[in-house]
Amino acid sequence: MSNSLLVEFYQQIPENSPQTKPKMTRKEAIEVFKQRVAERYTEGTLLRLLANGDNLARRAALFALNLLGTMNACPGIAACLHDDDGEIARIAAETLWTLWFRSDTPDNNQELQRLVRLRDREQALAGLNALLERAPEFAEAYNQRAIMYFRQRKFERSAADCQKALELNPYHFGAQAGLGQCYMQMRKHRAALKAFRAALRLNPRMDGIAETIRALEHALDEEGRRDDKK
Repeated sequence: MSNSLLVEFYQQIPENSPQTKPKMTRKEAIEVFKQRVAERYTEGTLLRLLANGDNLARRAALFALNLLGTMNACPGIAACLHDDDGEIARIAAETLWTLWFRSDTPDNNQELQRLVRLRDREQALAGLNALLERAPEFAEAYNQRAIMYFRQRKFERSAADCQKALELNPYHFGAQAGLGQCYMQMRKHRAALKAFRAALRLNPRMDGIAETIRALEHALDEEGRRDDKK
C-alpha cells in the first residue's frame, strides 16, 4: 500500500488540507479517515511507512496510529522521539500517551480517563486501587497512581508504581522521569540522576530534564569534592 493514498486521506482532514472550504467537520473527517485506514492498512504497514516515508507520510502514519495503534506499535513510535524533525518527535510523544491510556480493555480505559479527571484525590486513589485489582497489567494505571501518591508526598509508594509501570512499559518516559522526581524528594540524588538520564535516553526532548541532569551532576561533583577533603 503506497504512502500517497494515506497522505491523500490525511489531507482531507480540515487543518491538514490546503482546501479553504472543508466538506466535513474535523470530527467527521477524522472518523472517515479512521475507517478508510482500518480497511486498507495494517499496523505493520503503518509502522513501515512511519520508518521509511517522507515527513508528510510519517505524520499521517502517526495520526493513524494515534487512532488505531496498539501497544505493539510502541517501539516504532518511540524511535521517532529521536527524530531530527521536532514536529515528528512531538506528535510521536502525543501518540504514545494516547496508546498508553487505551492499552487495556475499553471499560478499563474509560474508567482510567474518568478517575484522572476527578478532583477528589482520595476518591481517585481508591478508584485506581480498584482498577488495578482487576487490571494488574495496566501500566498507565500504575503511572497515574504514582502521580497521585507523589502529590500526597508518599514518595516511596510513588517510586514503586513508577517502577511497575516501567516493568510493564519500558518506553514510558513519563514514569521514568517521575521515578527521578521521587528519588529527588527522597534525597537519593545518585539514583535520581540515573533515572533522569534514562528518561532522556527515551525522550531527548523532555522539558527541563537536561537542565535537571546538569544541576544534579554539578551538585554531586561538589559533594564528591567535599568528601575528598575530609
